[in-house]
Amino acid sequence: MANLKTKVMGIEFKNPILAASGTFGFGEEYSQIYDISILGGICSKGLTLNPKQGNKGTRLWETPMGLINSIGLQNPGVDIFIKEELPKMKSFNTIIIANLGGNTEEEYLEGISKLNNTDVDLIELNISCPNVKSGGMAFGVKSDIAHKIVSKVKKNCNKPLMVKLSPNAENISEMAIACEAAGADSISLINTVKAMAIDIKKRKPVFDNIYAGLSGPCVKPIALRMVHEVVKSVNIPVCGLGGIMSSRDVIEFIMVGATLVQIGTSNFIKPDIAVDIIDGVSEFMDIEGINSLDEIRGII
Repeated sequence: MANLKTKVMGIEFKNPILAASGTFGFGEEYSQIYDISILGGICSKGLTLNPKQGNKGTRLWETPMGLINSIGLQNPGVDIFIKEELPKMKSFNTIIIANLGGNTEEEYLEGISKLNNTDVDLIELNISCPNVKSGGMAFGVKSDIAHKIVSKVKKNCNKPLMVKLSPNAENISEMAIACEAAGADSISLINTVKAMAIDIKKRKPVFDNIYAGLSGPCVKPIALRMVHEVVKSVNIPVCGLGGIMSSRDVIEFIMVGATLVQIGTSNFIKPDIAVDIIDGVSEFMDIEGINSLDEIRGII
């Protein structure tokens, strides 16, 4: 059987397949469906310094080949995460990644300070959520603003730092370069694509915030292109996500240079899809005579 171990940022992952933030909670519900220790890692629900109730009104809207969400970073806050959720996540015997968002620079820094003193293996800095009225994607559209917040966070962070980028950035390559220059240890992309939906009977937008975030297989070609561009622009590892539904999709992201990948929306369609994907990648490597993903990573 092929060896899927992947070492990056000084951390050894069993395989490059991670559960994406916002689609896996803190892992507890999925752990009742399959052994989630098979995963390379789990990204926590998006965290903010203080608890958030999330957005009002409709939060999910299914589209052909996609899903639009307006959750609004509903979460229990960093303190409750550390006290109640993190111990359970650590019992899953896989790499734990805390996804941290914020409304202000001060919130990011205080959140980092609290997470520094935990067993979290890695921090994914979310500067790309489109579903909050302040902060979130506001830090991830313009490169100079992203550079400023990533620089300050990195100086105060004692964990490896992965910065999650928005496809809505003005220039995705320039954004990645700015984050690398600011000290990011790796980049993950893409978060959801800004979108909207209309309720024609009510004659108004579906979401209270009008715009929300589109994910699912319809965004994969966009994600693949952006990962390809970013890999060629920076010298730090890149984690690819966006519409991954199969082992073939994972192989495509690896071939354009991704070191890690994340599974998101497909978890909602088939909760144990990670099992199929990990097995499928391994089978592809065996059939093709590939001993290590390094042999095909970035060949395109």
